[in-house]
Amino acid sequence: MKNVFILLVLLFGVFQAKEYKAVFDCSSSDAQYIKTRMWLIDKTMTMIEKRGDKATFAITLHGSCVPMISKEFDFIVPDKDLADIQKAHDYLKDLATKRGVKVIACAMSLASNAINRKDVVEFVKISDNSFIDTIGFQNDGYALMTFK
Repeated sequence: MKNVFILLVLLFGVFQAKEYKAVFDCSSSDAQYIKTRMWLIDKTMTMIEKRGDKATFAITLHGSCVPMISKEFDFIVPDKDLADIQKAHDYLKDLATKRGVKVIACAMSLASNAINRKDVVEFVKISDNSFIDTIGFQNDGYALMTFK
């Protein structure tokens, strides 16, 4: 009986889906880099899910990464970066609305980028300080992935 119990425990452990938890912290000012990272988050989720595992992701935004969450970022972003920021915004929106990724923006960064809270897209949660959220995610077992 003891051997059957051990076998069941081992089999349960082998066939149980893993959960991959990560918080992606974005402060980059490189529009093309931000765009490619948002694409990569989606591809990473897809790869994890194809393996039969679960991806639980969050994205914290601060510094120069917050303009893409403004409803009218074309007034804030340099013309040369508009296409990349638009695509990053589209990826981010899909991640939040279709994939369940939590998106948190720092209120201090919004203020420093002259973005009013009412001008932030609806799928973004505004935090007084996104560093606190990032630390909280880490304390809850999320791996930290940074975009600098």
